[in-house]
Amino acid sequence: MELLLCMACLDPRDSFSAFDKEKLLRFAEFYPSDFSIIDLNALQYQLDNYILDVRSNDQFLEVTGVSGLAKKMVQLKKHRTFPLVYMLIKLALLLPVATAMVERVFSAMKLIKTQLRNRLGDDLMNDCLVAYIEKDVFEAIDNEDIIQRFQNMKSRRGML
Repeated sequence: MELLLCMACLDPRDSFSAFDKEKLLRFAEFYPSDFSIIDLNALQYQLDNYILDVRSNDQFLEVTGVSGLAKKMVQLKKHRTFPLVYMLIKLALLLPVATAMVERVFSAMKLIKTQLRNRLGDDLMNDCLVAYIEKDVFEAIDNEDIIQRFQNMKSRRGML
């Protein structure tokens, strides 16, 4: 929940009225592999300059949504001026996609791992999940191709 509240501070509506520097710094702290301690210090100053710049620039008045903000920053080459702020925007845009993918995997796991299949090993569970989640790819493969591949495999049984 805190992550979403922090992310909302990037909303460009009403001349960036939701902007909150402390929440955006907290948002960056959720991504330690993307923001080092030095980056976090630099981000403080970038956020100060960024908000002054975008509020004084009339071209940002028409922008709606975080995706529109990202596009406008690239158009005006502000992504080079404020690279750490732009990184925050990119992470905010990726969050819904990453969350949806995780939810999709857990939904698939709930369908595959039933009471009857409760003792599936990790490898078999992983294989079943990949086949279920990527079913569009597997539907495009002809069954005859699969049969041919198995028929061409060497026998794995050894002579006793």
